[in-house]
Amino acid sequence: MVLLTALRFQKLRRYLFPFVLVALLAVSACSQTSGGETSVSPTANPTAQELEQRALPQLNGTATVVMVVKGAPITIEVNGNDAPLTAGNFVDLVQRGVYNGTVFHRVIRDPDPFVAQGGDPQSQDPEVPASRLGMGNFVDPDTQQPRYIPLEIKPEGSDDPIYSQTLVDALPVLKHRRGAVAMARSTAPDSASAQFYFALEDLVFLDGSYAVFGYVTDGMDVVDGIQQGDRIESATVTEGLENLQR
Repeated sequence: MVLLTALRFQKLRRYLFPFVLVALLAVSACSQTSGGETSVSPTANPTAQELEQRALPQLNGTATVVMVVKGAPITIEVNGNDAPLTAGNFVDLVQRGVYNGTVFHRVIRDPDPFVAQGGDPQSQDPEVPASRLGMGNFVDPDTQQPRYIPLEIKPEGSDDPIYSQTLVDALPVLKHRRGAVAMARSTAPDSASAQFYFALEDLVFLDGSYAVFGYVTDGMDVVDGIQQGDRIESATVTEGLENLQR
């Protein structure tokens, strides 16, 4: 058996760490049926008519959302110009009060800053066991069905986002720089629902694979202080609600 030296181990850990983190991010947002199988499968790139038929909320412009965690505000500028469906979904959920009282169930800072992830609607219930946190989705009260949104990423130089597929040979307009806010999902591209995460550092290796829809513009020190188990006391749309189209 070959023993790794401490130096070689550190190099190997730093090489593998991004891949391990992506796996953790995906698993934590798994959408499941009662049988435990992923309920959403990758779909072809939808047309504008198909997106309209899904009756998903859209944000035509920008909006400002203020979250309060441990009594301190976090201001998020939500970008509906470059991610209209993802931003519209988030603003709609904020307006519905879905995030109030939800838990940050995954916070990873070691060995490098990664994400603070939360927004699981079922985490509002203190009786939900810790083993189930990170498995919930938003259930539309009108349809009694989970609402999922397609993976939406706008490539640089493009007028419109692409849907239901990751970017391979292009860079996204909205990148995972420190303070980015993006949707968590399972391995299926179109499985994002309510869970989101704050990027605690520049996360270039996530660009093109997960949908960024906004950035923290004030209160990043509050984000840096989030601990696993902290709750969102409130989330409010303070500007741009008129840009939300349901």
